[in-house]
Amino acid sequence: MLRLTELKLPLDHTAAELRAALLNRLGITDAELRSCTLFRRGHDARKRGHIQLVYTLDIETTCDAALLEKFARDPHLGRAPDTSYRPVAPAPSGLDERPVVIGFGPCGLFAALILAESGFRPIVLERGTAVRERTRDTWGLWRERVLDPQSNVQFGEGGAGTFSDGKLYSQIKDPRHLGRKVLAEFIAAGAPEEIRYVSKPHIGTFRLVTVVQAMREKIIALGGEVRFREQVTDLLVEDRQVTGVQLADGERIATRHIVLAVGHSARDTFRMLHARGVHMEPKPFSIGLRVEHPQSIIDRARFGTQAGHPLLGAADYKLVHHANNGRSVYSFCMCPGGTVVAATSAPGRVVTNGMSQYSRNERNANAAIVVGITPADFPSEDPLAGIALQEDLEARAFVLGGGNYDAPAQLVGDFLANRASTQLGEVIPSYRPGVRLTNLAGLLPDYATAAIREAMPAFGRQIPGFAAADAVFTAVETRTSSPLRIRRARDTLESINTPGLYPAGEGAGYAGGIYSAGIDGIEIAEAVARSLVAAHARRSGRQDL
Repeated sequence: MLRLTELKLPLDHTAAELRAALLNRLGITDAELRSCTLFRRGHDARKRGHIQLVYTLDIETTCDAALLEKFARDPHLGRAPDTSYRPVAPAPSGLDERPVVIGFGPCGLFAALILAESGFRPIVLERGTAVRERTRDTWGLWRERVLDPQSNVQFGEGGAGTFSDGKLYSQIKDPRHLGRKVLAEFIAAGAPEEIRYVSKPHIGTFRLVTVVQAMREKIIALGGEVRFREQVTDLLVEDRQVTGVQLADGERIATRHIVLAVGHSARDTFRMLHARGVHMEPKPFSIGLRVEHPQSIIDRARFGTQAGHPLLGAADYKLVHHANNGRSVYSFCMCPGGTVVAATSAPGRVVTNGMSQYSRNERNANAAIVVGITPADFPSEDPLAGIALQEDLEARAFVLGGGNYDAPAQLVGDFLANRASTQLGEVIPSYRPGVRLTNLAGLLPDYATAAIREAMPAFGRQIPGFAAADAVFTAVETRTSSPLRIRRARDTLESINTPGLYPAGEGAGYAGGIYSAGIDGIEIAEAVARSLVAAHARRSGRQDL
């Protein structure tokens, strides 16, 4: 099998024209082409109004060897890699220990799935609720200002990614092509087939609900157990070795293999682990505001006269500015045709996030405009100091929004001029329960406010209308990533000072989004499987003696 990359055609080409272009590019006849599979389809939008589709194709011909020799120096033709997934360590017969997975977001989901597929019968403990009940609870905050601290945008089946754009791409290195396993499982659970080949795949919130539910049913069918409303309140440790967990109701579950996939908002769990002596350290993250514009402005800026083409969909953007005060300002979690959502998991806090449905057909585009911060900016050197900073900003946003889960908001023009907003313009904020117009100056640290004020006009030069006076900022965005990292060994992936604990995913500082968290979950599950097999072999050897 060969792989051909960078085959470009106009937007409105036909299938016959694609095949003809492929044959012409390789200089072969139709009869010599045995098969052709679409691996990736993206677009080149550098010339507005003249956008081209860019293909990566996996092909098989009657003359593969000759083509490899002919195009030996061509970087766009080579052998296609093997992207199939193979389990690393099936469960041995007679294994009585069951691994525990804490958290059922994308990382925990894939860790549990791989363990279940390999016969290890994992026990999943999720503090929140099943995804459909969780959806009702989340709408309770958005519509009625009623927060369930255990079932919300952050906690519950599917994790924070369920109420997001459902983006399934990342810039992480993936030499084993584990991302293909992630996509394949999502498709098998009901996600659209196109996520396998579009360059920036997404599922959308409503579809993610059914996908996550189907994957849970598969885990259970394979012998796994999924328990909701089960919060882990303590880690059981003897001689630094994990021996189990304790739940909020006092129940104890014995195991020497625990996958910690709690997400970036399980602050009480982080505090418990810190008290237990699990090694962790502060890490950089970002803070800022959500900005909303009419999606039509972004479409025109990116696609010109071809805006609205069905193969292009709603346009996205990625922006970066290096401010004079040394801070980096960038767009994060851009949601085309989406909404800004209330994402707090704690009473008396306001947190914003972005969400899109699969259709991406809402009126506004939104993204976080955030400023990078480092542990030097935290209140202290405590590993939990980043959490304290997040909590302080979220509490102040709650007060500034009126103390009822409304979010404080300000027009971009007023933010740049440092004056309070009193009425909206063309852009109607999508945040629910609602917004309270105010002056956001003083909410973020001064260095962050100054950096964003400098960045917005610069972004406006890249995307006309981006710094429009009636675009809307909504505060506050704090949970871009975990503010700490729970260090793990490179070889075993266990905690460096607490064997048997496997820090995983976004909360532990090793992923950033659904796709990378799923990949990390697979790798963690493989490490757990190897350890379980080795431990069983050692015990069996002793028994044989």
